[in-house]
Amino acid sequence: MTAIIPTILASDFDGVICDGMVEYFEVAWRTYCQIWTPKKQIPSDALASKFYSLRPVIETGWEMPVLIKAVVDEIPEEKIFKDWLNITQKILAGYNLKSSEIAFTLDKIRDEWIASDLEDWMSLHRFYPGVVDRIRNILASGTQLYIVTTKEGRFAQKLLQKEGIELPREVIFGKEAKRPKYEILRELKQKAGGSQVSMWFIEDRLNTLQLVKQQSDLEDVQLFLADWGYNTPSERLVAHNEPRISLLSLGQYVQDFSKWG
Repeated sequence: MTAIIPTILASDFDGVICDGMVEYFEVAWRTYCQIWTPKKQIPSDALASKFYSLRPVIETGWEMPVLIKAVVDEIPEEKIFKDWLNITQKILAGYNLKSSEIAFTLDKIRDEWIASDLEDWMSLHRFYPGVVDRIRNILASGTQLYIVTTKEGRFAQKLLQKEGIELPREVIFGKEAKRPKYEILRELKQKAGGSQVSMWFIEDRLNTLQLVKQQSDLEDVQLFLADWGYNTPSERLVAHNEPRISLLSLGQYVQDFSKWG
């Protein structure tokens, strides 16, 4: 039975707390332009809209400009959803590209943007309605909040600070951690007392939750899929039918923990 109040709440950032979709598209477009040098340097609203709807297929950042390339090449959306892994490999092979090269270019473009105009970069992120107040309530409740994200931890911290939320850097595990989220959860659980700890983990990526589910020593961690994040209807259906994973709405999230079940 799920505890009413968790000892530890581990939370993803993008897609749960903060929506960085506009920033994703902008940095992906800049990277796409540098790699493929299109004649038209200003993206259409239609292209952005398709990128937003297809965003759930993205596992890591380097795939974002590749997704733009797939859309520009008019690969059908249904095919992208069903066969994204093979599509990425074909695009990489077709242009003699490596994922590491794309990742380097994207990170460089983002870093230069942040260094030149941090406020502009932060302005393209928005916090989901009610989430900031809910985080304040969680912090006041006695539950220990950890952020476990693939975004660089320092940027998650800066975005939270902009909203008046001061979290110690040591409770934010970002891209720089360079290890799977389930390993971070294991570490947090062990440090807090192992089996005596009630840990909840909220994430918008079904695959990430399924990886946690496969860890036998994390079988007592309560898992939540944020249905307002970057996931698809089919993924939400899987979560709905999965006993270990609770499908959570934003309306539930902003209420007391007792409403999360």
